[in-house]
Amino acid sequence: MVKIDLITGFLGSGKTTFIRKYAQYLMDAGNNIGILENDYGAVNVDMMLLQDLMGENCELEMISGGCDKDCHRRRFKTKLIAMGMCGYDRVIVEPSGIFDVDEFFDILHEEPLNRWYQIGNVIAIVDSKLERDLSEEADFILASEVADAGCIVMSKSQDASPEEIQGTIEHVNQALEKVHCSRRFHCEMNGVDTANVIHKNWDEMSKEDFDRIASCGYVMASYRKPEFEAEDAFTSLYFMNAKMTEKELREAAEKILSDSECGRVFRMKGFMRVDSDSEDGSGLSSAWAECDRRQWIELNATKNEITIRPLHVGQEVLIVIGEELHEEKIKSYLKI
Repeated sequence: MVKIDLITGFLGSGKTTFIRKYAQYLMDAGNNIGILENDYGAVNVDMMLLQDLMGENCELEMISGGCDKDCHRRRFKTKLIAMGMCGYDRVIVEPSGIFDVDEFFDILHEEPLNRWYQIGNVIAIVDSKLERDLSEEADFILASEVADAGCIVMSKSQDASPEEIQGTIEHVNQALEKVHCSRRFHCEMNGVDTANVIHKNWDEMSKEDFDRIASCGYVMASYRKPEFEAEDAFTSLYFMNAKMTEKELREAAEKILSDSECGRVFRMKGFMRVDSDSEDGSGLSSAWAECDRRQWIELNATKNEITIRPLHVGQEVLIVIGEELHEEKIKSYLKI
């Protein structure tokens, strides 16, 4: 049977970055892997960021399109059936940050997937500097994503203080308590991790660290679901024609993420063309200057961090994700 891993995590937690490292670890161990981007209602931004993994031992698949929930479920099952015939040793599923984790378990217990796939691990990615002021809906999504996890892998822990890391774990446990889930996570701060939380600079992770993650398994936890649908509570806005410099994009992202008149913005991501010969005085990063193809930049932004980097490929789209978003106010900052 093919082992299948689910990588969960709230919007902007770092799932795609983790998958790059985890997939490379699996390939280095001799595994032939498939990665399924299962992003309800979104364009293929995250899939484009994994393109350089493609090769003899790694293939990428995508469920795309803003279809309704039932259609999306059918596409998910159909794609897994097709992937089950490809001879993979391991399949990694990356859902959106507002994914219903139960869908993953339910579909894998249906014919014929229950004969082809064995659930390997549920790995939850949590930002070490998790925003504390989350809505009830966001706290439920967070709780549902960690409730079944074999382990939590904390992102950006090298940039967080021990107090921030401990506060994040406490917030996760409070979110679990809100949904009447009995699970709790614990994190030692003396350099020794407990069995279910890993906090370490990802660039310094060893083979032994990934061995531990790849064998963490999962837990079938019970919790109470509120009466709302994630896709109704959260909104994604797509902007296809933003034209600005790298400096202007950073400034716009800072304002959109901090201005309450834009709504409750959790994340911005996407790609944009910029003119490398711009004379606006903003200057381009040294990484940009070293890039062979200079026409694309990638934006990945949360309230804690805004990253803009050069990219070889892209598509003209910026995505803003959050609650109660105000499109016209956001457009004003993007100069659309």
